Amino acid sequence: MTSSLTEPAALDLGPAVDRAAARRFAQTHLAPLAGRFDQDGRVPRETLDRIGAAGLWAPFLPVEYGGRGASMLTVGHVHEEVGRACSSVRSLLTVHGMVSWAVLRFGGPEQRERWLPRLAAGTVLGAFCLSEPGAGSDAANLTTRATRGARGWVIDGVKRWITGGQRADLFLVFARTGGGIGAFLVPRDAPGVTVTPIHGMLGTRGSMLAEVTFDGAQAGPDALVGPDGFAAGMVMTGVLDLGRYSVAAGSVGILQACLDACARYSAQREVSSGPLCDLQLIRAKLSDMVTDTRAARLLYEEAGRLKDRGDAGTIMATWVAKYFASVAAARHAAEAVQIHGAAGCAPGHPVERLFRDAKVMEIIEGSNEIQRITIAADAYREVAHG
Repeated sequence: MTSSLTEPAALDLGPAVDRAAARRFAQTHLAPLAGRFDQDGRVPRETLDRIGAAGLWAPFLPVEYGGRGASMLTVGHVHEEVGRACSSVRSLLTVHGMVSWAVLRFGGPEQRERWLPRLAAGTVLGAFCLSEPGAGSDAANLTTRATRGARGWVIDGVKRWITGGQRADLFLVFARTGGGIGAFLVPRDAPGVTVTPIHGMLGTRGSMLAEVTFDGAQAGPDALVGPDGFAAGMVMTGVLDLGRYSVAAGSVGILQACLDACARYSAQREVSSGPLCDLQLIRAKLSDMVTDTRAARLLYEEAGRLKDRGDAGTIMATWVAKYFASVAAARHAAEAVQIHGAAGCAPGHPVERLFRDAKVMEIIEGSNEIQRITIAADAYREVAHG
């Protein structure tokens, strides 16, 4: 990984990014090492570089910025395949994509020229800074503040549970301003920025979480993304929508991994009456896994198609997809452990990791409780408007 001051190499896009390419990459470079990433609490530099070489960091970015111009449906497929192999890596793709999308959609020409080629190549890694010690799903409780100083914006506050924060070169920071809430691009090496690693989380342990402290951090005059006070209504909504879409797809990846593991194990495991897979209760569990995996995939794919069409309905479609997929992933990951018995509870077993990672999906990018409230509110609006 090169520093944030290094320009990307000459444009060489390499092979196309699609589901098949993502699957080959994930099964070759991620799945065999996912347990080690989880145990070590980090994804090594060589893997991060390979992700960049494969064009997977932000494949939706336009070709002129070094991206692959991939559709959002394709991005969902990529995140499903990566999530199937390693949820920690998928989480890194999520937050990097959120930063990249914000710069593409709301950044000015200079911001796009400065950051997008390096974000596309992965020579700069992005992290999304919204959560605080006292503000999670409810952004109304944000306390981080940004004020205009003689040399630009000065930011004060603490962000916690920042995925990729240990490695990130560029933070997208949400902070209160005189005009409301603003979104700011803050380089890791800006004066006043301190990164403290967070270890021992329940799941996605390789996603390198951190607490990021901004103590009079000097962000520069060009740090603001979009107009002052614009972030809460537009930037935050759009960025979180992309994050939920990634989590929905990644949850389907967890479901598929659970299904693969259980089908393989139950076909090989012998009990007194014969193969475990001959037991009707085991077959019932597998049947439910198949059904929920396919249903969850259809939901996120529909959200992706709506995004590609520019249909505003994608916001609610993504809420529904993320809710259904994350609940299903948590349910079936628990069943996967049950099917594997004591072996599934052992440290380092793939389904033990899937169980822990799946629980995280129900919390991140808007907890399931918030999702249920939001989905129900939309139903009431539909009725009210006939």
